[in-house]
Amino acid sequence: MNKIFVCQVDELDEGEALKVDCGVNGIDALAVFNNNGEFFAMNDRCSHGNASMSEGYLEDDGTVECPLHSARFCLKTGQALCLPATDPIKTFPVIVEDGALYVEMAGE
Repeated sequence: MNKIFVCQVDELDEGEALKVDCGVNGIDALAVFNNNGEFFAMNDRCSHGNASMSEGYLEDDGTVECPLHSARFCLKTGQALCLPATDPIKTFPVIVEDGALYVEMAGE
């Protein structure tokens, strides 16, 4: 199990996203989100247009909209919720430990 340090909890404001370079399991970067005080992580690449999801539009309903073609994804599951995307984005558990955020990535 790989645990990637993201930042201190108070460094990721509510409604914001952060791109984290990781290079683990074939994933170059992660998008980490603070949605209403709950933290989520997914592959930073949109499954449709290869755009950076950390630059997307975070919605209060627990979704993120791709900045390139407006596909929407569920933060919890990565499920594609509208066209043009049809494939999900891989999501990862976020751990809060001693005031810091970490993303858990299973080893392959």
